[in-house]
Amino acid sequence: MMMLTLKKITVLSVLLMAPVGAMAQGSAVRQACGTEIEQHCVGVQPGEGRLRDCVKENFPAFSEPCKRAMLSSVAVVRACKEDVQRTCPDIKPGGGRIQACMKDHFAEYSDPCRQAIVTAKFGTR
Repeated sequence: MMMLTLKKITVLSVLLMAPVGAMAQGSAVRQACGTEIEQHCVGVQPGEGRLRDCVKENFPAFSEPCKRAMLSSVAVVRACKEDVQRTCPDIKPGGGRIQACMKDHFAEYSDPCRQAIVTAKFGTR
C-alpha cells in the first residue's frame, strides 16, 4: 500500500486546490482525507499530476468530511491567493512554512480571506 507522507499530502492539496504555492488548511485535509487518499489511489506514484488526477477522478468516492475539508481548502486558497502572494512571497512551500507565515500575517489579510480561513477551521455558524 502507498504511504503518503505529510509533505506529499500537502503538495497534493496545493495541486488540487489552486496555484497559491501553499495549502492554508493542509492539516485539515490530511486529517480528514489521508487514509482515504491512500485507499482510493493505492499504487499511484505521486508526481507529474498523477495523484492529483487520481483524487479528482475518485472525488465522488471520498467521504463527506473529506470532501468538505477539500472544498473548504479550495475556498481558502481562492480567497487568500493575493494576500499570501503579498505577505509570503519568498517562503518556500513545505514543512508548514506557508501556514506559519499566514498565521503571522493573518491580521493583514482581506476580510474574505480571513472569513474563509475561519470557516474552514471552525465551519459555518
